[in-house]
Amino acid sequence: MSGRNTGTDGTAGLDGTAGPGGPAGAGATRDTAGPEGTRGPSGPGEGSHGAEEWLRLDRRAVPLTALVMAGVACGVCLPVLFGLSGGAWFGAGHGTRTLLLLAGGVLLVVGGAAVEYLRWSRTRYRIGPERAELHTGLLLVKRRSLARERIRSVDLTASPLLRVLGLVKVRMGTGEHTGGGESTLELHPVSRAEGERLRRELLGRPPAADGDGHRDGELAALDPRWLRYAPLSFVAPLLGGAAAGGVMQVSEWFGAQDEVIDWVGDRFRGTPVGWIVPAVAAVVLLAGVVGALGLWVEMWWNYRLEREPGGTLRVRRGLLTTRSISIEERRLRGVELVEPLGARLSGAARVDAVATGLAEAEEDQHADHRTLLPAVPRAVADDVVARVLREAAPPTGARLTTHPRAARTRRLRWAVAAALLPVVVLAVLGALLTDVLLYAAGACALVLPPLAVLLALDAYRGLGHGLSGAYLVTRSGTARRATVALQRGGVIGWTVRQSYTQRRAGLITLTATTAAGAGAYDVYDADASEGLGFAATAVPGLLEPFLERGAPPGR
Repeated sequence: MSGRNTGTDGTAGLDGTAGPGGPAGAGATRDTAGPEGTRGPSGPGEGSHGAEEWLRLDRRAVPLTALVMAGVACGVCLPVLFGLSGGAWFGAGHGTRTLLLLAGGVLLVVGGAAVEYLRWSRTRYRIGPERAELHTGLLLVKRRSLARERIRSVDLTASPLLRVLGLVKVRMGTGEHTGGGESTLELHPVSRAEGERLRRELLGRPPAADGDGHRDGELAALDPRWLRYAPLSFVAPLLGGAAAGGVMQVSEWFGAQDEVIDWVGDRFRGTPVGWIVPAVAAVVLLAGVVGALGLWVEMWWNYRLEREPGGTLRVRRGLLTTRSISIEERRLRGVELVEPLGARLSGAARVDAVATGLAEAEEDQHADHRTLLPAVPRAVADDVVARVLREAAPPTGARLTTHPRAARTRRLRWAVAAALLPVVVLAVLGALLTDVLLYAAGACALVLPPLAVLLALDAYRGLGHGLSGAYLVTRSGTARRATVALQRGGVIGWTVRQSYTQRRAGLITLTATTAAGAGAYDVYDADASEGLGFAATAVPGLLEPFLERGAPPGR
């Protein structure tokens, strides 16, 4: 029995020749029940590139897995031992449990290493002139290949343990949005030298003619002063809360939760309740700030952004876990300059790539594959934007068209309504249940509406759109203000939306559709006539067939 999953551009045989569904060059996956053969067209000894050598993963994969499983065993067994024995590991009735847990840990390590040895012994890969191929599996054999001309990214990742052993994980991708991982091949692990060789071989392109004045080489490098922006994100309070929860959980494992609570109570004995809450919040926030600083250092230490010969942008970063992310410039459709509220108040912004094929598996979303530059001073961010896009001036710094006052009115109306809703709910519940809720409603009425008005006005000031050379620029947001510079040639469609209230106010919302980045970028609450003219000018010929000449705005 066998099954076949093919890429979106046709079906390819296992030997790299064209199958009945389309031409050779498409990515293909074949799962075969039973052991992999060593001869014949589907075996690793022959195929489309029989002269190419089939390679194994690094032999250190087995001891690597053993070390990982040992860490897992310690992480599972030690808390269980403490919980069951209360510290008396070999007391009456505890010795047998301890020995059983130790035996289970040893079995976990040995079993994991044995499984990894089987995986290693059954895994082969090779890079031929036309295809990159991977054969793996014991009972269910997977034979997968990607056309070399379609490979758009080769990312290298090394955790601390991999770095100690001199290994990396290599992920090769085509940039296509397909299910089941059909658009990627992953080699884990290979030596660091082998990973770099694969990256150079697969992404090697002829050097481009340097006719725009922008040379290859370093575009940005780490400045330790950027560290001051790390605590200004929403991550800090979240990390502080997580730290407090972690302390309580660990103390419960060791049966010391009551002692921790009593110790905290002793520190605040005799302190008014009105001071206890701010003090605890300050301690939690301080822990979050420390955690945010540590997280930033881990993610961005040794950061460097480079343009390599042939037009590839490479981001290298990481203190403990190192990452190398490559983006081909021909896949780049623009950039997104992001200003979270805290960073914006301090004059900072980060830069994300708007490119095709950057969708990653869920387990890798935390790796920030789109981010080209962390939070830095706005002037530095604009300078990097100009260098990345090979422009004399950054499109993200262009003057934008302001939106009508009706857009401000809409934001004020929605903000005040959202602020008054909890006030009304608390007031009703307080009238029915307890006066305490009435006091809470009064406090919310004093704080929430003014705050909502300030945010609404800030959101209105952030609205804007315009054209800057070959780029369409749109800006919106308050808690997360984003300025997107999108290549006009990358826009493949427009969506025009107009609600009843927008129609009465003469406003529309335009959405530029593209195959890159988020897939759609909005121009919120623009003047109806001006917005349609802007869309028609940005991408000539795309919207004109749907416009009615002489029709009143908003009709």
